[in-house]
Amino acid sequence: MIDARGYACPMPVVMVQKAVKNGTPQQLEVLLDNPCSVENVTRFAGNNGYSVEVRPANDDEYTLVLTRKS
Repeated sequence: MIDARGYACPMPVVMVQKAVKNGTPQQLEVLLDNPCSVENVTRFAGNNGYSVEVRPANDDEYTLVLTRKS
């Protein structure tokens, strides 16, 4: 799990990129608190072979579940 709450872009994308390159996980959860970061991480994940499920957690928090496409 990556907790990117409190970070402005591009840091959340960089954090996800690092996790993907280090181990190519089958599934990865990312906590975010910025709609712009949700869009950017979703775009990055889609371009790197992951489907993305966005789960609103609280008013301004989101959990993204990235799953590697087979």
